Formats: sequence, C-alpha cells, structure tokens
Amino acid sequence: MRSTPAGRFGPTELRLAMAAPRPATGLVSEWRLVDGLRTHTRRSEDPGTGAPPVVLVHGLAVSHRYLTPLAVALAATHQVYVPDLPGFGLSERPRSAYDVRRHAEHLAAWLAAYRLPPVCLLGHSFGAEVAASLAASHPDTVRALVLAGPTSDPAARSRRGQFGRWLVDTLHEAPLQAPILVRDVWNARPWRVLATLSHSVRNAIEADLVRVTAPTLVVAGRRDPVAPAGWRDEAARLANGDLVVVPGAAHNVATTAPTAVADAIRRLLSSTLTKR
Repeated sequence: MRSTPAGRFGPTELRLAMAAPRPATGLVSEWRLVDGLRTHTRRSEDPGTGAPPVVLVHGLAVSHRYLTPLAVALAATHQVYVPDLPGFGLSERPRSAYDVRRHAEHLAAWLAAYRLPPVCLLGHSFGAEVAASLAASHPDTVRALVLAGPTSDPAARSRRGQFGRWLVDTLHEAPLQAPILVRDVWNARPWRVLATLSHSVRNAIEADLVRVTAPTLVVAGRRDPVAPAGWRDEAARLANGDLVVVPGAAHNVATTAPTAVADAIRRLLSSTLTKR
C-alpha cells in the first residue's frame, strides 16, 4: 500500500467542471447514439504518445463534471473519455433507472461505438461497481482497472447505511463541489438517484471483483467514510490488486486529488507494460 498527498478543489476547478458542453482546457463534448440513447461524452485530444486511452466512469447522482479535474491531469499523456451514464449529466434520460449490469452493458456498447482498443478503466464510487461489472463480463475491453472509493461496503449495504456515510463525507469534502452536485442531481432527477442507490446496495460487487483478470488498483482517500479502510483493503484483496491511499482526501478522491490519482494510473499502466 502506498500513500500520496491530496490536492485542492477551488474556483478554477469548479469553472472547468461546469464548462460542458463548451470546449475548455482541451476538453470537448460530443454525443453518440448508443443502444438507442443519445449519450454525452467529454473527451480530450489524442496527445500522440501511443499510451492506452483512459475511460473515467462517474459515480451515483453525479456526472462527468466530478471527473473533469482528473481528465485534465491525464490529458498530457493519454486520450481521456468521460461518458455520462444513461440518465445522468448531459446524456439522454431513459424512463427507468438502470441497474449496475445494464449500465455496464451500455458502457460496453459505448466502447464498441468508439471502436476503442482495450482501455484503462477507472470507476469512482458507484462507477466502480459499473467498471468492475464491465471488466468481469467483457475482459477483452479492459487493459487495466482502477476502482476509486468503490461502493458498497457490505458493512453498510443499505440505503440508510450508504446515505449516512455520505452525509459524514460531506463534512470532509471541498465546499465548492456543492454546485456541481446540485446541477447533477437536477439533471438526473432525485427519483433516479434514489432508484440507482437501491440498485447499488443490491449489487454484490464482490462477485465481480473475484472475476476480474485485468491488473487492478484500488485508490481511496484516507478520510473516506464511504469506502473505509477495512472495505478498501478487502476490495483490493478480492481483485488481487494493489491499494493506494491519499492521506488528505475523502470519498471524492478523483475530484480533489486528481494529480495523485493520475500518477497512480500512470504507474499502474507502466507496470503492465513492463510485465508484457
């Protein structure tokens, strides 16, 4: 296990996160029809390094906006894609809330639509459940897997348990993340957020973690009450992966510590290339 310092989330990061669909700092928005849904993606340009593309999957109630700082931190060395899951962000809203498996299948169809080679896939929070499901069911699409603050800990696998931990987490997060959350919940609609939370707590991510064959890394904030120490250790063990802990960060580690997470991703990909 390695420790690495956290960063900050200030007005500059907030403006960048809220910029879509306008171009900003090398990031652009585009839409493609995927499984009948107009799906929004925020992406960077190809830096021409030959490095594998990185796909970032957002968590519950939020969107690409939370992962924009990490996309920018990675863009110098990797082409980065940040899709909005169905019903979230700027993607089309289906009539019902997708469960983990359906989100994973949509993401598989999205990868096929973009004709991407095997990618480095990062999922944050609920997005880690989706990423683990995709890596387990479509192993040929995932070159490396990163689980940032994965949900949900079996010790609090209920809507009340997860919501209670999330309330504690808000005490440790940067206050300027609040406008993003308000925008994202409005885009998704509160009923979809609650329905997706119900899907999350009924999903046993452990069953997917033990089936993952790609090199895996679990990244978490040391102050994260949603993915506490015991659970993140167990998640890394089940996936036969490594663990990186960011001392100053809470649950939104990919948002508030983008440089630390980007460096961890680069180390993971460098080690996979060395082993080949």
